[in-house]
Parts: sequence; structure tokens; C-alpha cells
Amino acid sequence: MNYTKVITWITRTAVFIALLVVLQAATAPLGNTIVTGSIVNLLLILAVMICGLSSGITVAAVSPVTAKLFGIGPLWSLIPFIIIGNIVLVILWHFIGNINIKHKQIPHILALIAAAVAKFLVLYFGIVRIAVPILLGLPERQAAVLSGLFSIPQLITASIGGVVAVLALPSLTKAVKKSELNETNR
Repeated sequence: MNYTKVITWITRTAVFIALLVVLQAATAPLGNTIVTGSIVNLLLILAVMICGLSSGITVAAVSPVTAKLFGIGPLWSLIPFIIIGNIVLVILWHFIGNINIKHKQIPHILALIAAAVAKFLVLYFGIVRIAVPILLGLPERQAAVLSGLFSIPQLITASIGGVVAVLALPSLTKAVKKSELNETNR
């Protein structure tokens, strides 16, 4: 077992979880789910694209739990749906965004579109069509508010996070590779 790789994975994943916690805490008082959601989606994408699939999935699973702990997440019963939506986003970014072609931006743009739409669909059908009307039995007004949060805003936040990731990934990837090269040469 390569302990250096394990330690690197733990460290990088922990950094993304720490960033997630700090930024969720910092943006929670704004009460703006578009800002917080976009930042969370950006961090999910960066985690998977920089650290790998297992790191991305770990951050994706931790995200809604920390959001709930900060009082910006929904009901505990909806957390599994959000985790699934986040994992779908991460998996699609991993497999589509890492397609190896000359123009790296093309797979990133395709990943942005596919992952944003897929996450939206998972959350829409899982929460708006199944959880809210069938599992939760909420009053109509509360059900409408909750359904509104898990419809188009999810597509918007996943898209914004994806656009920022597409813009940031070339520089961040280059910096990570340079850092890894420096570590190898020591």
C-alpha cells in the first residue's frame, strides 16, 4: 500500500470538506440558496476533478449533512436524495470531464451540461415528485416552498458551479500537477 497516496487523498479530501464547511457557514447568513448552492456544486466538481472519484463522492455525501447542521439544509429525510443528486453530479463530471481529447474544455462543457441536468432531474423527481407529495405529507404551503427549492434553482446552481469550474480547472489542474512534480523531484 502506498501510504503517501493515502495521506495525499485524506489531506486533499479534508481540504475540500473544510472549504465546504467554511463557505457554507459564511454564505448561510445571506439566505441565498443560489450563492451557497453554486459554491457547493463548484467544490463538488473541483474535488472530483482534482482529487478523484472517491474524494468527490466523499465530499458529495458530507455536503448536505453539514448544510443541515448549519441550518441551511432541508429536512433530514431529504438528505439521502440530495446525497444521490450530488453523487450523480460527481460521477458524471468524473467520467465525462476526464475524457482525454486534445481540447479539454469540450469534455468539461459536456460534463457541465450533463451533470447539471442529471442532478436537477434526480432532485426534482426524488424530492418534488416523490418525497414531498408521498413521503412527507406536508401542508400545501410548506410543500410548495420545498418543491420550489428543489426544481429550477438546482439546475441553476449546478450550472453556475459548473461554469466556474470550467473556467478554473485549467489553472488549478496545472498547479496541482506542478505541485505533484515538485514533490516527486524532492
